[in-house]
Amino acid sequence: MPKASEVKKNQAIEFNGGVYIIKDIERSVPQGRAGGSLYRMRMYNVVTGGKVDETFKDVDMLNYADLIRRASMFSYLDGEEYVFMDNEDYTPYNIHKDAIAEEVLFINESTQGVQVILVDGTPVGLDLPSSVELEVLETDPSIKGASATSRTKPATLSTGLIIQVPEHISTGDIVKINTEEKKFMGRGDK
Repeated sequence: MPKASEVKKNQAIEFNGGVYIIKDIERSVPQGRAGGSLYRMRMYNVVTGGKVDETFKDVDMLNYADLIRRASMFSYLDGEEYVFMDNEDYTPYNIHKDAIAEEVLFINESTQGVQVILVDGTPVGLDLPSSVELEVLETDPSIKGASATSRTKPATLSTGLIIQVPEHISTGDIVKINTEEKKFMGRGDK
C-alpha cells in the first residue's frame, strides 16, 4: 500500500469501492501546517468514466488496483474510438477518444513503446513512453544562423500538438518531445 506521495499519474487505485485511473496530480504545501503536503488528484472511474477530484494528505495510505499493461501500437481510428493492437497476440483494444484525449497528441502509426492499461480485461487508458518523435507540420521559417538558444517559436506537429521549438527548427523536421512535460528535447532521427 503506497502513501499518497508515492502515487504517480496513470496508476490505478481503489477508492470508494471503485477503480480509478489518476490523470493529474497537483502537490501543494499549505502555509502554517506542520510539514504536511497535500496531493489533489483528478481521477476517472474506469467503469463509468466519471471524474472525481480528491485531496489526500501525503501520509494517507491508498490501495493500488490490479491492472495489466500490454505493449501495443496504434492501429486506426474507428469513429469515436481509437483502436490499438497488442504487440504479442494482436488483440484489438478500443478506447474512447475522451478517455485518452491528452495521450493521442503524442501518438501516430510509428510511435513505439505505447502500453494499453487494462483493468479486469477492459482497456481504460494508455501509458506513453517518456519521449516520442513527431514531424513538424507548420512553423515559422527557420532563421539562418540561429543557434539553439532560449529563443523559441510555436510549431504544430503531425498529431496537432503545438509546442515551443528553437528558432533553427523548420517545417518537415523530426523533433523529440518529452511526453510528461510536453516540451522539445532535441532533433529526432530522420
